Amino acid sequence: MGIAHRFAALGLALVGVTPAEAQSIVKAPAGTVRGVEADGQKVFKGIPYALPPVGERRWKPPVALPAWAGVRDATAFGPACQQPPAPPSSIYAEVYPAMSEDCLSLNIWAPAHAKKAPVFVWIHGGNLVRGASSQAMFSGANLAKRGVIVVSINYRLGVFGYFAHPGLSAESADGTSGNYGVMDQIAALGWVKANIASFGGDSGNVTIAGESAGGLAILHLLVAPQARGLFSKAIVQSASLMNIPELKTAAHGVPSAEALGEHYAAAMGAKTVADLRAIPGPDLAARAVKAGFASTAIVDGKVIPRQLLDTFERGEQAKVPLMTGFTAGEISTMKSILPGLPDASTFTAASYEARIRANYGPLADEFLRLYPADAIGKNMLAAARDGFFAWNSQKLVREQAKAGQPTYLYYFDHGYPAADDAGIHAFHASEVPFMFGTIDRVTALWPAIPNTPGERALSDAMVGYWASFARSGVPSAAGQTRWPAHNESAAYMHFTDRPHLAADLKAAEYALHDQVFCRRRAAGNLAWNWNVGVIAPPLPAAAEGCK
Repeated sequence: MGIAHRFAALGLALVGVTPAEAQSIVKAPAGTVRGVEADGQKVFKGIPYALPPVGERRWKPPVALPAWAGVRDATAFGPACQQPPAPPSSIYAEVYPAMSEDCLSLNIWAPAHAKKAPVFVWIHGGNLVRGASSQAMFSGANLAKRGVIVVSINYRLGVFGYFAHPGLSAESADGTSGNYGVMDQIAALGWVKANIASFGGDSGNVTIAGESAGGLAILHLLVAPQARGLFSKAIVQSASLMNIPELKTAAHGVPSAEALGEHYAAAMGAKTVADLRAIPGPDLAARAVKAGFASTAIVDGKVIPRQLLDTFERGEQAKVPLMTGFTAGEISTMKSILPGLPDASTFTAASYEARIRANYGPLADEFLRLYPADAIGKNMLAAARDGFFAWNSQKLVREQAKAGQPTYLYYFDHGYPAADDAGIHAFHASEVPFMFGTIDRVTALWPAIPNTPGERALSDAMVGYWASFARSGVPSAAGQTRWPAHNESAAYMHFTDRPHLAADLKAAEYALHDQVFCRRRAAGNLAWNWNVGVIAPPLPAAAEGCK
């Protein structure tokens, strides 16, 4: 009896399998799954790693899924986690076939004959509000061709993943709430540790990686005690060590997360947690947007013990090799998320300078030297990029190096006609299709990447560097420039039309913003985040330890 007839006899349909694909059956501790094998790879999609967080399990920590009987079909992606629709004009907008609160699933791309292969776990971005592991740009096929097993995961988003409330804290055994999305990611990593060997992976050689909110997720995992031992390397792309709310205490100019939760609950028309759980998922997602819900992880003393930056400066983070970096045009496609940023046309050179002097006091001369009034609009965005993404990346490599780990820094400065003509050179996330090797699989409104030898060569090099880091903790690519650790002479890799080595990336800019953030942290009542440049609060007085 052929395999198709045997499965038919068991009442299991061969869902999603085309004539060009063969079936692949893997028996893992979690249960047996059926994927497909083609082009030298085995691919499994939509594998659940936890019980559905629905009904009374909404706003509960993830619960391990009991091993299932029979053979589970794994030939189609699971639904995206419940989320509001993206603005239709956004280049990042994606339409998903299905969305659900029952969404805790993962996908695996593995070389067909993998044995003790390195594992690369990808966490998608989307401001902790949107996104899904099923996005075509995140296909692991090209990394798998380099001998790496790729796992991509879904995790709870927005109000479902990052909502704190006194009523939820009272339900919890440890008196906390929020951080459900972080706990989902930890649960997914636990699933990988327990099961990936069945797919040919090495559970002791796991790299976690993510971009934007996915990069922020990697920072959360680096500081989370519960995630220790679940990964051995980390890649942080375009993220930030900005301050986040604390569960029960107002701090750094931000109300407590529980107080914010009470505010949002009232704005969503709910008096109790039971009222909130009674609201259907799509309706709750829409109400959260209308209420202005800000999706962020929380300092709860358990999953995230203290402010992220404090953890790194105290050397309490996971001691693993780190790769991190940012893009030249980070802010060009994200101007709307800068709170209160006025249009550059509202400033003259004199009024711009006056605003900067009022905001930066003794540091104003240096700010104006780096971001002068001769190109106000351009420099407003450059200051936000450097005070958020550039400072973060360089702070990370410094602190991780202090912890005795090799660190690798990059700067993605690559342009191509469709993006440059639109005024969004090297925009936020533009490196992602290059490092995945999916430059032909971008979203509908993404500036089209030309299918030229030069673009393919840059992508091939970046796939090589990322795959090598996942394999050994050292990024290298055949025929390409050696990428030394940042610990060696402040080195970094500059990706333009090709990779080339440089040193001392934005050293003066880093020193300025580091001083500003040091003073704000010492003051205790100011945030350190997007509030840079013309929207910065007045600079606090110098404090001990700050220049």
